[in-house]
This record gives sequence, structure tokens and C-alpha cells, in this order.
Amino acid sequence: MTLSILHRATGVFLSLGLVLLVAWLASLAAGEQAHASFTAFATSWPVQVLVGLMLISFCYHLANGVRHLVWDLGRGLERHQARASGRAVVVFTVLASAVVLYLAFFHGGRP
Repeated sequence: MTLSILHRATGVFLSLGLVLLVAWLASLAAGEQAHASFTAFATSWPVQVLVGLMLISFCYHLANGVRHLVWDLGRGLERHQARASGRAVVVFTVLASAVVLYLAFFHGGRP
């Protein structure tokens, strides 16, 4: 039940994150000055934390979305299977988030 609620919450959070994406695209369309202003905003630590949380949310939402697709096929619905797949979602989220955050923030990349 907790993972299902968290799936909905991360979906809402990722939807709100689209505002940041649209702002970035609008700054690209508005010209060099606007893009420079957006870049200064986007590289501030609060926005970087927000982007990091969005990346973690994406990893979780992706993993749990695949889990729900498998359930839609009628598989993995038994209690022990659902708990095992829930643990797999959490493990995948931790590992994938670590890789994505490393690549985004510590391996020369910028979100």
C-alpha cells in the first residue's frame, strides 16, 4: 500500500517537474540572455536538490510502473510475489538512483 501511494506521489511530483523543463525550453527559445539567466537559476543548490529528487522519483516511478504493468498482465499478484516485487522496486530505485545521480552530478554532467 505504501509503494502504491508513493507511486502516485512521485507521479504528481514529476508532473510538477515539467514546469522546470518547460522553463528551460522557453529560455532556449527566448535567446542567449534568457538561457544564461535560467542556467544561473538552475545551477543554484536548491534547484539542484530539486532535480536530484526528481531523478530519484523518476527511477522509483519507472520501476514501480513496470511492476504495475506486470500486474496488469495478471502476474505477480500473490501476496509473497507482490512483496518480493516491492523489495525489487526499492532495490532497483536505490541502485539506479545512485548511478543516475553520479552521472548527473559527479561525472561531469549537469542536469
